[in-house]
Amino acid sequence: MMEPEINRLGMTRGLDDRDFRLIARGGFGDGLNAYAHSMAWFKEHLYVATMRGNFPLMKKRLPIGMDPWPVECPEDPFTLDLRAEIWQYSPGEDAWTRVLKSPLIEGSDGAMIPRELGCRGMAVYRATPDDDPALYVSTWSPARGPGPNLLRTEDGKTFSPTCPPGLCGLPVTTIRNLTPFKGRLYTTPAGSRGGNPNVSSHSIIYESRDPAEGHWAPVSEFGFGDEGNKTIFEMAAFGDYLYAGTFNLEGFQIWRSPMEGEPPYQFEKVIEYGAYRGVHNQVALSMYPFRGALYVGSAIQGGGIDRQNKVGPAAPELLRIWPDNSWDLIVGQARDTPDGRKEPLSGFMPGFDNFFNGYFWRMCEHQGWLYMATFDWSVVLGYARRAQWPQMFANLVNSLGEDFLFNHHAGFDLYRSHDGENWLPVTTHGMGNPYNMGLRTMVSTPHGLFLGTANPFGPKVCPVGGTVYEPNPRGGCEVFLGAR
Repeated sequence: MMEPEINRLGMTRGLDDRDFRLIARGGFGDGLNAYAHSMAWFKEHLYVATMRGNFPLMKKRLPIGMDPWPVECPEDPFTLDLRAEIWQYSPGEDAWTRVLKSPLIEGSDGAMIPRELGCRGMAVYRATPDDDPALYVSTWSPARGPGPNLLRTEDGKTFSPTCPPGLCGLPVTTIRNLTPFKGRLYTTPAGSRGGNPNVSSHSIIYESRDPAEGHWAPVSEFGFGDEGNKTIFEMAAFGDYLYAGTFNLEGFQIWRSPMEGEPPYQFEKVIEYGAYRGVHNQVALSMYPFRGALYVGSAIQGGGIDRQNKVGPAAPELLRIWPDNSWDLIVGQARDTPDGRKEPLSGFMPGFDNFFNGYFWRMCEHQGWLYMATFDWSVVLGYARRAQWPQMFANLVNSLGEDFLFNHHAGFDLYRSHDGENWLPVTTHGMGNPYNMGLRTMVSTPHGLFLGTANPFGPKVCPVGGTVYEPNPRGGCEVFLGAR
C-alpha cells in the first residue's frame, strides 16, 4: 500500500512521468496483444484484457490509406491468433498470470474463429450487499460469430458467459460499457453485424438486477427518441443520476435519468449538438465525476478522422457539467452558444493544444487528482498516403518531417488537474515510447495508478521511411504503475 505524499500546501502531490515504472511490455511478451482494452482492480489483483492484431483487422475492414502498413498484415487477419486474453497482476509478487485465452468456436461460414476478439469493458458488481463481488467483462465478437458475451468471474480464474450471445440475442458485435448504479448493472450494445463497431443497431440502455443469471431488459427509448443517436456510447453514475453520452453525426448528446419508476425510464437532455461545436464533437467518449461535477471528453471515431462520414481531423474537447445542468468549456474552442459565451477555462485549445490528439479517451481520479488520457495519431503520419490529404496539412507535415514528428511528437498525452481547470502534463510522448499511440485504460488502486496502453506496432514493425519489417521490442501494449 502506498500512502499519498502531501506537499507544503496541504495537497496530495500528483504523479509525474518519473513516478511510473513499466511492469508489462511487448504485449505481455506477445506483440500481437495490441490494446490493453479494459482494466479493473478486483480482490487485490489487477486484471487487464487485451485485443490482438488491431492493424491487420483495420486493414481488412477500413479504407485507410497507408503504404506501407506499419506491421505485417496478411490478406486474411484470421490466419493470425486473434483470441483475446485476460491477464492477472499480483502486486506483492510483481508477477503476471494469464487467466483467460478466448476459445475457438465455429463461425457462421464453418471456419474456426475466436469467441472474443477483445474485451471493451470491466466492472466489479454485487447484486446485494450480502453477495460476494464478481468481475464482469464485456466482449467483442467477430462478425461471423454468434455475438458478444458478458463474462463473469468470482475467483479471477474462471470466466463464464452469463447470457446468450448478443446480451439477449441481439444482432450486435460488441458490448462496451458496464456501469453499476443503484444496485443494478447497466450496459449498451454497440456495433452491428458486418458494420461499424461503434454504430449500434440497438441504441438502447439495458438493465439487469441479476446479471449472473443473464436477465437483461431494455429501459430507454431507442436513441432517446432521436434517430441521429447512432449509439449510446458511454455512461457514468453521478449523484442521483445515470448519465449517458451518444455518438451523433450532428454532435454528441448527454442525457440523464434517476432510473426510477417503471421502464422505459424518463430521460432529460443535458447537452446537444456536441455542446454547440457540432460535428467535431461527434462522440461523448469518456465521462467521469470529479469534485462535484461530471467531466466529459469528446472524440471523432477513427482516431480523430472519420473517413466514412468525412469528418475531421479535429482534436477533442473537455466539458464540465454541474448538477443543475449548467456546463463549462474546460479545453476547447471558444464560441457563442445558446447558453452564453464559452471560453476554455484551462486556456487550452482542443486536444490540449495538440492537433494530433484524436480522443480524450479515459479519465480517472487518483489521490485527489483527475487524470486525462489521449489517443495521438501522429505516429502513423510516416505511413500515410499524403496525396489524399488537404494540401495545407500535407505541407505542414512535409515541412516538419516524418522523423521529427516520430521522435518529438508521437505517443499519447497524459494530463492531471487538482481542480478541473488547471492542467499539468504528466507525459506528452507515450511514457517514452512513441509506439504507445493511446492510453486506453486507467485504474486507481491502493498500490498506485495503473495505466494500460494501445500499441499495435508489434511484433514486427516497418520503421518510418523503411521497407523491411523488423522485430519491435517496444511493440505491443504496455502497463505502467505510478506511485510515489
